[in-house]
Amino acid sequence: MRMRKKKHCDERLEKCSSLWIKNPEDYIGKWNEIFGNSNPIHIEIGCGKGQFVCNMAKEHPDINYIAIDVVPDVLVIALEKATAQEVENVRFIIADAMKLCEYFEYDEVKQIYLNFSDPWKKNKQAKRRLTHKNFLDIYKKLLKEGNLICFKTDNKALFEFSLNSFTQENFKLQNITLDLHNSKFEGNVMTEYETRFAEQGMPIYRLEAKYIGWKDE
Repeated sequence: MRMRKKKHCDERLEKCSSLWIKNPEDYIGKWNEIFGNSNPIHIEIGCGKGQFVCNMAKEHPDINYIAIDVVPDVLVIALEKATAQEVENVRFIIADAMKLCEYFEYDEVKQIYLNFSDPWKKNKQAKRRLTHKNFLDIYKKLLKEGNLICFKTDNKALFEFSLNSFTQENFKLQNITLDLHNSKFEGNVMTEYETRFAEQGMPIYRLEAKYIGWKDE
């Protein structure tokens, strides 16, 4: 569903300018200066309305979070939420995931979260999925061996596609569950979508993909 345009979006973004990084390319290799510490950096690609990243930041004050979304009308809601809750260890950028290497250096990001990404259901749209090889190749330029991508979705077809994609691109899969909320997994933090799906009794699929290095061509 397309997000309806928010009234006065630009003005609302400006009111949250302390957490909104307008020119992320200026901080490549220097993100710890933004936070004023050397804590590890985790990023969420497609942060939606910000429930997940705000709660993660509050639960893990020793980790710095950067939330990314390509749609300003979505990101402004997340920004306002973080500002109202006075979350200090999170920043937001409006960006396309294809440009991540312009914003982060190798090993600057320690973990990536992909939560309820658009499944792009038609086969001809597969290249737009955030777990397609094209995107995984970008993530591999950022991650050090052993770093994780944590992936959650309600879409079974996307999950199966992602299982194959991660495996083919030299990620080791772990903590795979086909029904997260009825599993033994601890420490789950829910997104807005996930909360709604859980109330409807829908299964949530989750995995962790550990990067184990570039394959020899």
